[in-house]
Amino acid sequence: MYKTPFSLLIMLALVLGSIGITNAQEEESPMWETIILTPDNTKLKILGENMRKHNQKYHNEGPYNAMVNNIVTGPNSGKMVWMMGPLKFAHLDSRPSTGGHDDDWRDNVMPYIKKATSGEYWTGDVKLSNTSSLTEDPADHPITFVRYLEVNEEHFHNFSAMLKKISETVKSMDGDNPWGIYYNQFRQGNDIGRHVASVSFYKNWAEFDEAPTFKQAYLKVHGDNSWDAFIRNMDQVLDNSWDEIWEYNKNLSGK
Repeated sequence: MYKTPFSLLIMLALVLGSIGITNAQEEESPMWETIILTPDNTKLKILGENMRKHNQKYHNEGPYNAMVNNIVTGPNSGKMVWMMGPLKFAHLDSRPSTGGHDDDWRDNVMPYIKKATSGEYWTGDVKLSNTSSLTEDPADHPITFVRYLEVNEEHFHNFSAMLKKISETVKSMDGDNPWGIYYNQFRQGNDIGRHVASVSFYKNWAEFDEAPTFKQAYLKVHGDNSWDAFIRNMDQVLDNSWDEIWEYNKNLSGK
């Protein structure tokens, strides 16, 4: 099974910003808008009630469907991720705003949010990802392992070959191993470092207890002496990385 934190080290350089946007449009990659929300912990009950009503009224279908995840590990623990999509940039021209949408968000949601940060757009790599086993219902894989990657600009020329090797390895493995790679569509700089997100989807927490098999699969696909070179390349191409685990919050989501 593909259940090991190291196997989530998937990277691609988007330090040139506009290149990522152009490629995503050519490949018709799915895109999501994400915002990190810091709730007022003294007002969680009313925030939950109001956000649920807002999302179910204005964000319950199509490209404007909203999904909410609770961040349960990492430096953003206790915060929420509000996501909308999948969509294209063109959909943003007609996003919900009138008919009471903006007033409802302003008056009934934002007063119970301390901070809204990291408004970002992420596109999925349809060629390299292994997400065919995912259904349209996020509740089928409610736990998401996200690894954010800060890519070293001097070594991004190695990324494509490494991505291909890792993708081949994941796709060769037995069992249900939904995994995807997502590119931040706008330049973040090294101070923020959220260039790429590598994501694995889990049905339950118990899957984290399963013995990892990524290394064995990698050696089988790429040769008995391939692992040390893989480790060296990983050390070169990443300046930093950190993990988050999200839990899907069906109660607050649009559907």
